Amino acid sequence: MPAYKYAFSAPEYVEHTIIDADTRNVIGVLRLKPSSILWKPHGRKQFRQASVDEFGKWILSRRRKRKQ
Repeated sequence: MPAYKYAFSAPEYVEHTIIDADTRNVIGVLRLKPSSILWKPHGRKQFRQASVDEFGKWILSRRRKRKQ
């Protein structure tokens, strides 16, 4: 293929704001990266991080008490 003069760049992450369905208040921000998942509660400055593997183990664990 020929070399192109312009190219599209893929985003480094996708960010979603989580909002309470009843009160419409912001709960926090979820940032998804190819190698990790980050969570920042509303009003906080720093993200908490988990690898995709760690998150997968946690979400599939039978020890979680909350229902999906």
